[in-house]
Amino acid sequence: MEDLRKEVKKKIRNGEFNCEKEFTLSLINGKWKITIIYYLGTNGKLRFSEIKKLFPKISHKVLTAQIRELEADGIVSRKVYPEVPPRVEYSLTELGESLMPIVLMMYEWGKKNINSFARR
Repeated sequence: MEDLRKEVKKKIRNGEFNCEKEFTLSLINGKWKITIIYYLGTNGKLRFSEIKKLFPKISHKVLTAQIRELEADGIVSRKVYPEVPPRVEYSLTELGESLMPIVLMMYEWGKKNINSFARR
């Protein structure tokens, strides 16, 4: 996934994205990223274990990777509290919050159209 991030940064520097939509999609590329953004945006701060409970079919490793990528891209913020045991909370950054209207529109579109696809 680090290779993907490097490729995105290279494309930005070289002006290689065909359009802004391609750039946006490259940031939220990943099976779980949009859903992580959705839950953080609708629930606020969540601990890793709380996020994991929302995704019963995702492995610990994959969830960690997806959250780290979102954090590296400035979409998710990670706050560690100096407690024993350590408490870590994740939340959306201002940049992440700016994606919420898009994510909510995707949610509404899916909610409206899922049954028509199931009948095909």
